[in-house]
Amino acid sequence: MKNLYAPWRSDYTTSTARTKNEHAPSDICVFCEHRDSVQDDVKNFILKRHEHVFIMFNKFPYNAGHLLVVPYAHVGSLDLLSKEARSELIEVTSQAMTILKKETGAEGFNSGLNIGKAAGAGIPSHLHMHVLPRFTGDTNFLPTLGETRVISFDLHAMYQHLVKAFNS
Repeated sequence: MKNLYAPWRSDYTTSTARTKNEHAPSDICVFCEHRDSVQDDVKNFILKRHEHVFIMFNKFPYNAGHLLVVPYAHVGSLDLLSKEARSELIEVTSQAMTILKKETGAEGFNSGLNIGKAAGAGIPSHLHMHVLPRFTGDTNFLPTLGETRVISFDLHAMYQHLVKAFNS
């Protein structure tokens, strides 16, 4: 088995240390802060709010258009969400993929949940679904050999483009 190291993610893993506690109270959770500051949706890159979840850009993206679907409930696992919230989480994830495919030309997707610290959750106390559009040729030697990941999009410009699509 080969190992692939991702040192470019060290800024992310060290900058969110205050939210890494499995039992962190909601008053120090970045997702809860974004959930509660409705007037700052543009600043927080929130694309759309639904009844049980909201969609936002990942501020530490793996690729252009990397979104998060975040439940309003501050819980760390699916079984703690209401049936309605679980259903909406999946439905909104599906809608996000449809919109990203149309608006960005995504040719595939990685989507999933990292539940718990051992599974790689950066914020294990607040469940969130990753929606990662993929494009043919979007991986290359630079991250592996040069320890550099190129994110070739402007988050602000992409937000302005996609917020219209998510709200039409």
